[in-house]
Amino acid sequence: MSTAKVQDEKNSDDEGLKPEPQKEGGGLFGRLFGRRKKEQESEPEKDGVPAGDAAASKPEIKTVPEAKDSVSSSEISEPEFGLTPSQPQIDNSKDTNETVSPVESDSKAKAKVAAVETAESVDEVETVVIASDASSAPPADTQSKGLFSRLKNGLAKTRKQFVGTLDNLFYGDKEIDEEFLEELEEILLTSDLGVKTSYRLFSQIEEKVTHKELENPAHLRDFLQNEIGTILKRSESPWEIDNKPYVIMTIGVNGVGKTTTIGKLASIFTKQKKKVVLGAADTFRAAAVEQLMVWAERAKVPIIKQNMGADPAAVAFDTVQSAIKREADVVIIDTAGRLHTKVNLMDELKKIQRVLGKALPGAPHEVLLVLDANTGQNAISQAQMFHQEIGVTGLVMTKLDGTAKGGVIVGVCDELKVPVRYIGIGESIADLRAFDSSDFVNALFDKV
Repeated sequence: MSTAKVQDEKNSDDEGLKPEPQKEGGGLFGRLFGRRKKEQESEPEKDGVPAGDAAASKPEIKTVPEAKDSVSSSEISEPEFGLTPSQPQIDNSKDTNETVSPVESDSKAKAKVAAVETAESVDEVETVVIASDASSAPPADTQSKGLFSRLKNGLAKTRKQFVGTLDNLFYGDKEIDEEFLEELEEILLTSDLGVKTSYRLFSQIEEKVTHKELENPAHLRDFLQNEIGTILKRSESPWEIDNKPYVIMTIGVNGVGKTTTIGKLASIFTKQKKKVVLGAADTFRAAAVEQLMVWAERAKVPIIKQNMGADPAAVAFDTVQSAIKREADVVIIDTAGRLHTKVNLMDELKKIQRVLGKALPGAPHEVLLVLDANTGQNAISQAQMFHQEIGVTGLVMTKLDGTAKGGVIVGVCDELKVPVRYIGIGESIADLRAFDSSDFVNALFDKV
């Protein structure tokens, strides 16, 4: 065998021992990550920062130019509008100066929301989901039945506690005697309707029984349903946004769901083609601003904020000034939760209310009190105190789906006679629904 032939065979063997080039992972994720890796490797450094580290950089926070008579300057975080349902990619526009890989976006979505960076990834994903749901919306009739079904399910615990106990009393061939009335009185007093409302209803029943107008327990059930419906009907009023900007100041004790309610309201108003601006005047609670920023990104609305510990009245003032310049339709101001018994904290709310009036005469146009149904009859005393100190013009009752104390809404309506704007029967935006007294009573008494 010639030397040349031996050398050729050796070279052939060496080539066989060479490792094959590693293939990129198959499928969508392989192509996506492989492409991302190549782009980052090929991308030159920019201003001394490696391209691969761009995703870790903080998003740029835009600032609102200080108004001439502004109390203080404030920061404004603008949402991105480039994302569409057909393009569920992360927007790499100049406004964000940030590149986020799908892995980072997914991990951030799973992490606890406690920073501005997290807000972007979570909200962009949520936007895609909402848009997808809207494109495949069911017919109006089916949707209406679905809404009532959700309301009925949300009131299941209250219905079982209140109406279920009443039905047990009314069941069978019973006579309305003194013992029967004592049991009925006990049920009314323990159903979180409120002491005054319970006694008022019971007095009406006693009077009708005395005059032989109520002799059948079945008729008594219908009477209670009609009376409760009448009380709630007085608190059902259309919410007219008749100023521009229309300033809403939200108040309430700690943990009732004010910030979440504000975020959902912002989404609702945005779907109604209204321009909304949020004001993060809760500068006391840790992560309150970040939580509101998440909702602002979700609803694609701007938010005015300042640093932790800043004067909440200054934030409120700057929010209104910014809304006027932007020609916004609705301004929603978030305030720190506070106990209705703390005089100094209630005085702070009065200050915010005065400053809003200076920023825009007539503001706030709505003082929206958020109540938690879980607190039961304590919600009535909260509403009375806030109404006495601030002047409540509207109510939102949250967390009705998680409690058997939902009957408290009857007592609040009866004693305050203030419109109920929305009720919360779940965690999604669709579960914050405009209050309809007829639907509420029918769902409560399980009649369609």
